Amino acid sequence: MAQDARSVSGGYRIVVLAVLILAYTFNFLDRQILGILAGPIKQELGLTDSQLGLMGGLAFALFYTGLGIPIAWLADRWSRTWIMTGALALWSAFTALCGLAGGFWQLFLCRMGVGVGEAGGVAPAYSLIADYFPKEQRARALAAYSFGIPIGSSLGILFGGLIAHSIDWRAAFIIVGLAGVALAPIFRIIVKEPPREGATLAPAAAMSDPAAPAVSAPAAPAGVRELLRKPTFWLISLGAAASSVCGYGVAFWLPSFFERSLGMDLVDRSLFLGSMTLIGGVAGVWLGGYLGDRLGRAKPAYYLLVPAVAFLVALPCFFLAIQAKSLWLAFLLFIVPTGLNLVWLGPVITAVQHLVAPAQRSTASACFLFVNNLIGLGLGTWFFGAVSDALTPHFGAESLRYAIYCGLGFYLVSAALFALASRRLARDWVG
Repeated sequence: MAQDARSVSGGYRIVVLAVLILAYTFNFLDRQILGILAGPIKQELGLTDSQLGLMGGLAFALFYTGLGIPIAWLADRWSRTWIMTGALALWSAFTALCGLAGGFWQLFLCRMGVGVGEAGGVAPAYSLIADYFPKEQRARALAAYSFGIPIGSSLGILFGGLIAHSIDWRAAFIIVGLAGVALAPIFRIIVKEPPREGATLAPAAAMSDPAAPAVSAPAAPAGVRELLRKPTFWLISLGAAASSVCGYGVAFWLPSFFERSLGMDLVDRSLFLGSMTLIGGVAGVWLGGYLGDRLGRAKPAYYLLVPAVAFLVALPCFFLAIQAKSLWLAFLLFIVPTGLNLVWLGPVITAVQHLVAPAQRSTASACFLFVNNLIGLGLGTWFFGAVSDALTPHFGAESLRYAIYCGLGFYLVSAALFALASRRLARDWVG
């Protein structure tokens, strides 16, 4: 792979990575915009916290996780760039349709449509990056790609809140959705299909014929069985899922927490949370990629020990931040765990890429995302909303504060699972 990756010019490689980051930014912008709009949506449509949690998690996760594996299997055999182009257009169109919803079920179905589209947006990108960058740069490249998470989340909070304040929440969905549709053809023009690791085609031929399968990939059932037999895969996936329950849940409900417990209006919440997510998130993603490449080069176990330590530090930081009464103190305290919450992305995704042969990387990523998102995304937002509803008779408007306290325990579970997986990673490492 090192020779193929270096055959691509460094300048073009960076352009491709930038466009992939932009697409991932829209992925999370469309995914997370619902959190900042939860207040006006709840008021207009008369929803409960549990219903909002279902729309923010389960409605999206059902098809996002279920379709991810077959789409990734296709991406291991066909053009990843065409798949991502269609996925970007589809999820963006359904985001725009969310602005036309007249009730719970219509909005629920539109969010399911967003999940259908986004099922084809991430696993193929992981595989593309693994083929564009040599192995000693992959953790940093995958971490850079993951900048789309904090950037997209912060822009979703910022644009969603400001547009909803200036017009209404429906316009926020429509405007950001149509912007993503416009990006799709630009993405297809710029991002070319690279030669895959172990390709039997010459690099020039593979680049000129993006639909041609570059390798003879093992049959999907055999590849999946090989992956699922490895305990390391399950420990990594369940560890990431446990952290995502808390990560997605806190990210979705923090705007409502700041409204109910700290009395912040929509514009202030958008500016406060948007800047906090951007600063802390980008720093955390970069730190994870840097430490993963630097430490994991000598010992693969560090790809998993780095996020384990990050979650152990994040837990008390989040606890202290939730208790802060001053907005400025809360801002400073939240930046640290917001960053630590995303340290895992570069190292863990790199580890998953090396549990299988190169021709199975999209499928391996999809299997990982299936477990991570079905549990983390599907359960996370609903868990916090359901606990908040259950605690409302006892704590009133402060119920979200105590729901977040309950959810922080998932970080302990995640750290323990990553620590266990780190002890087995070297024996399951491929290449």
